[in-house]
Amino acid sequence: MTARHSALCVEEAEEVVKELRAALAKAGITLPSLGVDPVSLAREAPCPLVELGRCSVQTAQRLAAVVR
Repeated sequence: MTARHSALCVEEAEEVVKELRAALAKAGITLPSLGVDPVSLAREAPCPLVELGRCSVQTAQRLAAVVR
């Protein structure tokens, strides 16, 4: 995997985090820990994962309702 490909993967992950944060905000939902998982970036050829993190039961219920 080339360095440029890895950089594009990281950029894509950061962009999707912004998009998800905005979409959730429109639904009145905030996931405080939402972000790119730093551990997944520690590899020689990063393959980023999106960390959704923890949330309250109420937030999980609201998220489930929106996804349905």
